Amino acid sequence: MNIRNLSVAAVALIIGAAGGWWLAGGGGGEGADTPASQEQSGRKILYYRNPMNPAITSPVPAKDEMGMDYIPVYADEEQPKKERKILYYRNPMNPAITSPVPAKDEMGMDYIPVYADEEGGSGEPAGTVKIDPVIVQNIGVRVAAVERRTLAHTVAALGKVDLDERHLARLHPKTSGWIEKLQVDETGTEVDRDTILLSLYSPELVAAEREYLVALANWESLGKNASRESRRTAQALLDSARERLELLDVPPHQIEALRKDRKILRTLHIHSPYRGTVMHIGAREGQYVTPKDELYLIADLSRVWVYVDVYEDELPWVKVGDPAEMRVRAVPGRVFHGKVTFIYPMMNERTRTNRVRLEFDNPEGLLKPGLFADIRLHAGARENVLVIPAEAVVRSGVREQVFVVREPGKFEPREVTLGVESDGWVEVLSGLSEGEQVVTSAQFLIDSESKLKEATAKMLEAMKADQAGGHQGHDMAMDADMDMGDMSLDEDMDMSDFSLDDSEGEAAP
Repeated sequence: MNIRNLSVAAVALIIGAAGGWWLAGGGGGEGADTPASQEQSGRKILYYRNPMNPAITSPVPAKDEMGMDYIPVYADEEQPKKERKILYYRNPMNPAITSPVPAKDEMGMDYIPVYADEEGGSGEPAGTVKIDPVIVQNIGVRVAAVERRTLAHTVAALGKVDLDERHLARLHPKTSGWIEKLQVDETGTEVDRDTILLSLYSPELVAAEREYLVALANWESLGKNASRESRRTAQALLDSARERLELLDVPPHQIEALRKDRKILRTLHIHSPYRGTVMHIGAREGQYVTPKDELYLIADLSRVWVYVDVYEDELPWVKVGDPAEMRVRAVPGRVFHGKVTFIYPMMNERTRTNRVRLEFDNPEGLLKPGLFADIRLHAGARENVLVIPAEAVVRSGVREQVFVVREPGKFEPREVTLGVESDGWVEVLSGLSEGEQVVTSAQFLIDSESKLKEATAKMLEAMKADQAGGHQGHDMAMDADMDMGDMSLDEDMDMSDFSLDDSEGEAAP
């Protein structure tokens, strides 16, 4: 019975040893590394680490909870780590608060160490930031390339239709008198050029007509025997009388009728200077008027002006001659086309806008003065300009800057000069070159770190300068205080009058 038990135990021991040898890698070429395999490869294994958590290690081959083999770490994979010098510690919530020794904030959070190699080299621009690639990914840093493209912009504004001032007539009489007949007595009436508007009786006009008839009769009464001087004088009087009638706006047809009929005309006809619409009537029949009274306001509506107020940030886009589109609610579905004809030289201080004048043809009279309109100004395109995304710009109110990618994880703040902006792109006038990459997201976090780096660098420079100045001042003070070149033992240390006997005698009771 004992012999049988011993045989079973021996067989079990052999099986267990063989199984252990196989698990240790001796039974196949694909098992974990063993001293034999490391001798064959010539690489020294330092330890084994968990494949899912590198912080968990083992000095011998092992498996994790999921049955995965630990990964060997070789000696030639371990790079010696350089000792990093800590400059100071900063508050994790407020980077402006620093400490020269480890500390905790009010919430019990440890201050974060700031290392010397994070402050950038002396040749790097102030404020250059180095960030670990993992942190760069975590905070969502995105970049975009500086490129060249064509910028175009459409200015949307509200406009108001108005009269064309160049085709606007305000009619005043040249002489005082009474209105006897209004030929056009309704506002809004369409009139043609030379249409008779009213008849005006004026004593001054009657006197001028009589002078003309007298001068005409005098000139005709001269016979062939009259001297040349007499004829010249009569002709001058006749011309002067006719000119006076013309200056009083007597129409040519009335002057001709006066010459033929030789009868004084009681009233003067006032005609329309051109085709247009009567916008205002300032007098009625029987009313006494003077040259200061406005009788009619006539406007040519075949062409209208539209005033648009453009904000100052869009004003650089607008140029004289730019095409414009207009839509009005009074004519739905219709688009009117015009252009920019004038940019007024003054800015409205209250609204911070600049007035721009447009011109539109209005042959059908659909555009009424006073209508509001939706305007689209198609500004001229700027071709082949250097641009960056507008979101890349950090605006402080004093300057405009971007963060340029110097290398992976390294960002340099750079001040730029910007031009016009359109559709999310902004023109770069100086500060960047084509092909460079700028940060377009999370730049405010980088900006905070950059300002901290810059302030720290200035603080360290100031401290070094103070220390250097302090040592120099201390040495100079020592030199000045310890200057004994003028000291003389013979003069300053004269003890000839000192007597021990006298002193003792005075001290004795």
